[in-house]
Amino acid sequence: MTIDSTTAEGRLAQLGIKLPAPPEPFGTYVEAVQTGNLLFLTGMLPTEGQAAKFVGRVGAELDVEAGRNAARLAALNVLAVAREHLGSLDRVTRIVRLGVMIATSGDVRDQPKIADAASELLQDVFGKDRNPCRLVYGVASLPLGAPVELEVIFEVAVE
Repeated sequence: MTIDSTTAEGRLAQLGIKLPAPPEPFGTYVEAVQTGNLLFLTGMLPTEGQAAKFVGRVGAELDVEAGRNAARLAALNVLAVAREHLGSLDRVTRIVRLGVMIATSGDVRDQPKIADAASELLQDVFGKDRNPCRLVYGVASLPLGAPVELEVIFEVAVE
């Protein structure tokens, strides 16, 4: 079988990335809402099943590398939810925005390094020409005690 490395789905296969099962909502909301050609995803956490795989704040209970691993897992969950909603990641024409919230102790300044783990995964899958604008900020706490939460807006091909 030949892998088409020009498509998002092909790059996932080429990179050997198997997406997790899309996370289920932890409250009264939906994971994705599409309006026109924009797909808005709810805050994506680094979860497996119904629990956070990483718990704590960067600079307190977790180091930068653990924060990066959490950001990458949250980005994998982003891809899983987007694929479930769209049927194929090949329908994504652009990543419009990536918001990255990072729970930190007071004096952490490495938020961009942590956010880069999510950005790098999205770039590997969709290509550099689809990189989003990005907002990164530190917060006191996040749902489930997770260290990272991602907010993503995709532009998609309308069927």
